[in-house]
Amino acid sequence: MATHNEKIIILDFGSQTTQLIARRVREQKVYSEIHPYTLELDRLREMKPSGIILSGGPASVYDEDAPISDVGIFDLGIPVLGICYGAQLMMQQLGGLVEKAEKREFGKAELLIEQPGGIFAGMDAAPARYQVWMSHGDRVKKAAPGFEITASSAHSPMAALRHQDKPFVAVQFHPEVVHTPIGADILRNFIFDLCGCHPTWTMRSFIESTVEQVRNKVNGGKVICALSGGVDSSVTAALVHRAVGDQLTCIYVNNGLMRTGETESVLRFFRKKSDLHVIDVDAVSFFLDELKGVVDPEEKRKRIGLGFIKIFEEEARKLGDVKYLAQGTLYPDVIESVVFRGKAPIKSHHNVGGLPERMRLDLIEPLRELFKDEVRELGQELGLPEEAVMRQPFPGPGLGIRIMGEVTGERLHIIRQADVIVLEEMKKSGWYHKVWQSFAVLLPIQTVGVMGDSRTYEHVIAIRSVDSRDAMTADWSRLPYDLLGRISNRIINEVRGVNRVVLDISSKPPSTIEWE
Repeated sequence: MATHNEKIIILDFGSQTTQLIARRVREQKVYSEIHPYTLELDRLREMKPSGIILSGGPASVYDEDAPISDVGIFDLGIPVLGICYGAQLMMQQLGGLVEKAEKREFGKAELLIEQPGGIFAGMDAAPARYQVWMSHGDRVKKAAPGFEITASSAHSPMAALRHQDKPFVAVQFHPEVVHTPIGADILRNFIFDLCGCHPTWTMRSFIESTVEQVRNKVNGGKVICALSGGVDSSVTAALVHRAVGDQLTCIYVNNGLMRTGETESVLRFFRKKSDLHVIDVDAVSFFLDELKGVVDPEEKRKRIGLGFIKIFEEEARKLGDVKYLAQGTLYPDVIESVVFRGKAPIKSHHNVGGLPERMRLDLIEPLRELFKDEVRELGQELGLPEEAVMRQPFPGPGLGIRIMGEVTGERLHIIRQADVIVLEEMKKSGWYHKVWQSFAVLLPIQTVGVMGDSRTYEHVIAIRSVDSRDAMTADWSRLPYDLLGRISNRIINEVRGVNRVVLDISSKPPSTIEWE
């Protein structure tokens, strides 16, 4: 991770909205990082955060196996904000009492501000009532010594508390969600008034600091960059090129899992519209052999990740004395690939969990701290054209994770044809740039149909389209029925071997955007 003079550290206790807290802090142009609640105190002290936020979580603080952070956090002299579970943990660790609530609070609630100022600074004088979002089954029965109640709700007499002498505040509700309209003001007051931060973290400042760091790390050495043509790798290549210039060689690997015409389009774009030196590698047969017989999605991702690294290391040897590999790892990739409380990661992203333990190349991941929309903003700041920056995301493992089950040449042919139709109709209708991502998925089942008065037993295609800001949460897109009808009609009529099209109307969570 890069060094930032001012930062807010968020300790994650398993909340589904922890990533939103980080986003809301960054929206104030202050850098934030998420770390597991197990972060060691010495490591936290070394980071020199301006403030600490304890996230919510599904556990109860009085459970035997409850996630508990080091109580020494409160001896660091750093402002701390506890949210929901984090608020209850603060109370318990500092001498208060938490119990199961008589009535649980889930959803909208009315907050009565009894003590203005502090995190409620700038709001109407007390008593003032505001809508907030609650999600808890426990409540604070007894405040820790030195704390005073600043707000309450119908079922939470201590909905917000603050310490009378120390910079500690606790809120039972979730200020990070849009259903708490005053949430941004509360976080702003914590970040700027209690923590003393300044709004200096911008994409321009990020470019300046990252270019200097990459240049210092490489120190005249050679770098190769994994270039897929997607937003992340394109921005990575542009950023690293600004830092090291001709020391950079970009490598595009055709893994046989790309969409129709993708390889030709990507190579044409970068060779004609950029100053990057690009080498292309045909590895179609290599990857298809690696994936033969593999049906487990985690195994697919790992084999694809390992395959990429093997090829990059081979190409690096050909170039001579290359020590560094730049790749477009994003913050959501890192977060989703982390093991939390001993549980399996959500998925091993091919560029994180799919990497070998021993690599000959040292990684450079300049986007590792950023969310997708921040990467788009960064690309614009770097001067990349809109066609490169505003493309819909396409997964590194390509169509390999949009084919449920084994990847074969025949199944790739089917998904490619369906994918072309989805993209053509989305662009033609003007919906391509309205949604976050839209694509086809080939399911591992066949169903009965009838075509030309004859029985068929053929494949099923699922259509997936979602709206999102950063891929950490997403909702299914409400596409017009006429558009969906055209997509379905074209796929069934034009893609031989498909007789049924279904629509995925799942949100993230509980689902993920990609099916594997």
